[in-house]
Amino acid sequence: MSEAIRDVIQGVVDGSLSDDELADWLRGVCDEGLTEPETIALTKAMRDSGDVLEWGSEISGLIVDKHSTGGVGDKVSLVLAPALAACGLLVPMISGRGLGHTGGTLDKLESIPGLKVKMDAEGIRQQVESIGVAMVGQSDALVPADRRMYALRDVTGTVASIPLITSSIVSKKAAEGLSALVLDVKFGRAAFMVEREQAVELARSMVNAANGMGIHTTAVLTSMDYPVGCAIGNSLEVLESVETLCGSGPDDLEELVCVQGGLLLHATGMAEDAETGAVMIHDSLQDGSAFERFRDMVKAQGGDASIFENDATLMRGLGLMDPGLNSTELSVGNTGWVEDIDAMAIARVCLGLGAGRARLGDSVDHSVGAILEVQVGDHLEEGEPWMVLYHRDEVDRATIEGLLRSITLSDEEVMPESRIEEVFD
Repeated sequence: MSEAIRDVIQGVVDGSLSDDELADWLRGVCDEGLTEPETIALTKAMRDSGDVLEWGSEISGLIVDKHSTGGVGDKVSLVLAPALAACGLLVPMISGRGLGHTGGTLDKLESIPGLKVKMDAEGIRQQVESIGVAMVGQSDALVPADRRMYALRDVTGTVASIPLITSSIVSKKAAEGLSALVLDVKFGRAAFMVEREQAVELARSMVNAANGMGIHTTAVLTSMDYPVGCAIGNSLEVLESVETLCGSGPDDLEELVCVQGGLLLHATGMAEDAETGAVMIHDSLQDGSAFERFRDMVKAQGGDASIFENDATLMRGLGLMDPGLNSTELSVGNTGWVEDIDAMAIARVCLGLGAGRARLGDSVDHSVGAILEVQVGDHLEEGEPWMVLYHRDEVDRATIEGLLRSITLSDEEVMPESRIEEVFD
C-alpha cells in the first residue's frame, strides 16, 4: 500500500494523475480511511514531493515549530516563535493565510509596513541560522502535492477527512526539517473541530504521524469558545502580540505561549522539564529578549522596525490612526460577571468588516476588527464599555444588536478556567 500511495503522489506532482482520478482517490480515503502506517506513508510521500529544508548536524536538534488548527484572536505564533528563538531554539515557521472566520499569521504579519513573507528555502535557512526565526509563506517548491490535493479536497467534500488533514499539515511541517513540533488543536464553537472528540481524534492522528516520521511531537488540546486574548483583527492582533512580547499581554494568551514553548524546550533538551521551559519562555517576555528577536525578524524580512519606537509610531504604522478608520464602543445594559463571549459571532462581524476573506484571493483590511475591554471572569457595570469595534463604514443596528447578544453576564462571580484541556504525545 505504501508503494501505491507514493505512486499516487508522484502522479499528483507530475500530472499523470487526472483531476477525476485524484478526486476518486480522495473520496476513497475519506470514505474508507487509512491505517496509521498508511497515513504516515502518505505524509512522507507528500513531504518528499518537493524541497525539504536541511540543517547542519550541530543545529538539527534545535529546529522546532508549532501549528494551530485555527481560531479567533489566535496570535500565539507571533509571540511564541521569537520567544523560542530568544531561548536558543531555531524556528523556520511556514504559515498560512486566513480563510473564513479564522485569522492567518501571514495576514497579521503583513500589517507591518514593508514586511515580506515570500522566501525560498535557502533564504529561510540563512535567516534562521542568523537570527533564529523566520515566519514566511509556503513556497512553490515545498510540498507541491498538497496544493493540488487541497484544491480538490475543497470541491470533492473531503476537507474533513482526518488522514487527509493530518498528511496536509504534518507534511508541511516535516518539510521544515524539524526535530520537535507542538500542535495546538482547538475545539469549540469557533474551532474547525467543534466537538472535543473530533479534536482528540485529529490530534492523535497528527501526533502519531509526526512521531512516526521522527519528529518529537506533542499536542495541546485547547478550548475555542471565546476569543484568544482581547484583539481580533490583523493590526490589532499585532499590537497585542507586541504588548505580550513586552510582558504585558492577556493572561490566556501568555499561558498558551508559555506552555507550548515549554514543551518544545523540554523536547529538545533545552529545559529539564516542560514547567522549567515555560518559565524560560515567560522570562524572555519579561526581559525584552523575545521582543528584540521579533524586531530582528521584522528587519530581516524587510519590515519597517521603526514603528516600534513608541506607542504612537506603532499605532500609526499599523494603520490604526488612519482618519478613515472609525471606532464604536459597545456597552452592556446590566451589571454582572462576564460568563461567556461568543467568538464565532464576533468573528463573523469582523469578517464582514473586511478583516478576513470569505474566499481564497479576497483582499483584507488589516486595520479593522475589535478590541475586548473584558474577558471571561471580569466584572462589568451597567453602561460600561466591553468592546470597541474598528470599522470603515457605518455599522448597522442589526450588527450592533448581534454583538450585544454575543456577551453573557452572570449574577454570580465567574472563575475563568484554563483553555488547556489536555496535553498528550
